[in-house]
Amino acid sequence: MRRSLLFAGLLATGVFAGWCGHALTPAPVRPRAVEPRGPLPEWELGSIRRFKEAAPSVVYITTTEERSRDFFGFDVVEAPAGSGTGFIWDELGHVVTNFHVIQGAARAYITLSDGSRHEASYVGGAPDKDLAVLQLAKTPPKLRPIPLGTSADLQVGQAVLAIGNPFGLDQTLTTGVVSALGREIQSVTRRRIAGVIQTDAAINPGNSGGPLLDSAGRLIGVNTAIQSPSGASAGIGFAVPVDTVNRVVPQLIARGKLERPNLGFDPVDPRLVERAFGPQKGVMVGKVTRGGAAARAGLQGVTVEGRRVLAGDLIQGVNGRTVQDWDGLLDAVEALPLGSSVGLDIQREGRSRKVSIRLEAARD
Repeated sequence: MRRSLLFAGLLATGVFAGWCGHALTPAPVRPRAVEPRGPLPEWELGSIRRFKEAAPSVVYITTTEERSRDFFGFDVVEAPAGSGTGFIWDELGHVVTNFHVIQGAARAYITLSDGSRHEASYVGGAPDKDLAVLQLAKTPPKLRPIPLGTSADLQVGQAVLAIGNPFGLDQTLTTGVVSALGREIQSVTRRRIAGVIQTDAAINPGNSGGPLLDSAGRLIGVNTAIQSPSGASAGIGFAVPVDTVNRVVPQLIARGKLERPNLGFDPVDPRLVERAFGPQKGVMVGKVTRGGAAARAGLQGVTVEGRRVLAGDLIQGVNGRTVQDWDGLLDAVEALPLGSSVGLDIQREGRSRKVSIRLEAARD
């Protein structure tokens, strides 16, 4: 009897109904009022402006490869191969990306920021620098080339922005800072790429070939690689510096390849140098090509007298810049114009000497 009276009392007051989630007289339910936030701070507005300005210059690249569906190879179909990012270089429709993005592809397609998709042709590549140039088959009007900056005056701590297509998600913005300068990474040819920019702006698969921008919205690098045990961003990304890009890309557009100097000699494997002569810092001249640049400069290679092996000239500097290995020597001379004369610091028979050599274009 007491329980029945208690139940009736709760029901009459609406308490029991509230417990059950059903009020006898439901109160109106309204969204909460929005709290005013005030104007955005200038640092946020700056990132928003830079993205809006640069996004039309960034493109999404997809590639296909040919696959055979029968044993004899008669039934060939196109299949998706990969994807990446690129950016518009000029009004002629040239697009810059990483070489590894388009490596081995049968065809490449470029999606612009307006969503239009275009077939592109391969113009040229520099695998040693992990750079390549494509060109739109038909050039749309009002292409917006990305503004160029310089990497020569970058400082650790500068703000940077990266735009790309990670995991196929187009027009993605990430921000960070320049984490370090002068890093080295390995290209697809296993040749070292020197002077690379390290950043903590999130870079993931699909970001490759996209622009790294400074706070003024200028290109300062091409996002190329990440260092991560999982394959996803771990806050360590790398970008080829724009000064390298601005030197290589015009050559790719003009000749389809990077024109490099031929020094006229073969270097000695450093392991053989250490075995025969002990630890050495520099590049030892091996076989000198008759009539080549090294021969005309008077460089001397390794020689054999009876059972004795005589050391060749050891190149240790280019125009005062220290050189410790073959990649370093190539980096130094490739940054100089062809036809110019450069000074080599060498060691010959334990004595320091200076030799002048003329940089000649390599022949295919």
